[in-house]
Amino acid sequence: MLKGSCCCSLVQFELSEIPSMMGTCHCNRCRKVGASHLIFVKSDSLKITQGKDKISTFKAIPPYKYDRSFCSVCGTSLGEILSDEDSFPLAANCIDGDLGIENKFHEFVSEKPDWFKIGDSAKQFDEHPFE
Repeated sequence: MLKGSCCCSLVQFELSEIPSMMGTCHCNRCRKVGASHLIFVKSDSLKITQGKDKISTFKAIPPYKYDRSFCSVCGTSLGEILSDEDSFPLAANCIDGDLGIENKFHEFVSEKPDWFKIGDSAKQFDEHPFE
């Protein structure tokens, strides 16, 4: 079981399964909300154990289509923790221990700033690879 939390620990959750994959998004929005490294989880493996009432959501503004959630107290980005989809991304930075998986892809590399150098051999995509 993996445990996760926000910076102030008011929001806490558990994952009963290892995430199916991890990817890095280099789009402007993910960088600004502090959630570039994303893990993909199944909804039935996630249990919010504390602080669901402290989670706020930033609604996507086109061209983006995925909402982003965060702790309303400390601002920690949580990914799509309130999603009603079968599978969705969470911010990898919220996991309290080792994930047990490696990065599989980089998306929106076309928006990556020059100062960031990709240092792994994961596949790279100019935009979203799953559309």
